[in-house]
Amino acid sequence: MDDIVVLDVREQDEFAAEHVPGSIWVPLSQFAHSAPGVLQSLVGRRVLLMCRSGSRAGMAGEQIEKLGFRGQLDISVFDGGILEWKRQGKPLIVRKAAALPIMRQVQLAAGLLVLSSSLLGIYADPRAVWVSVFVGGGLSFAGLTGFCGLARLLAMMPWNRTETEGTEPCRKPSGV
Repeated sequence: MDDIVVLDVREQDEFAAEHVPGSIWVPLSQFAHSAPGVLQSLVGRRVLLMCRSGSRAGMAGEQIEKLGFRGQLDISVFDGGILEWKRQGKPLIVRKAAALPIMRQVQLAAGLLVLSSSLLGIYADPRAVWVSVFVGGGLSFAGLTGFCGLARLLAMMPWNRTETEGTEPCRKPSGV
């Protein structure tokens, strides 16, 4: 596998939880912006696209073609993704303590904010409903733009900052 570069397209929290040693992280949500520079540095190389189960890696492969790198890279998708990689007993760098994935934390936080502000609006102060409006607006903005401020905030929390096991550091491509 020394001649193959693994390009992991999962989101930050998934990659941080576990990833192939030496893999390059370019999340699918930022692929169109981040991938061109990375792909340019990999021209002529064999690239293995990795995600959780294979679906997002396939989408990344389609985006690579749209970005004009068809024929410049030997691209393949690792069928079954990191789940299959792990099942086969291949090497992984695994975070020692795994918190809930960031997007589940966002769902939990947003749901609790909406529920509590709605109940406060009904039983205590009608102005509390504006918190629900704010959260709904933030989630809509995140859906439209791909930027979720709540996810960024939660990623900085202490329970999401843990050390990893393994000897090889993960690589984030330069300029990304």
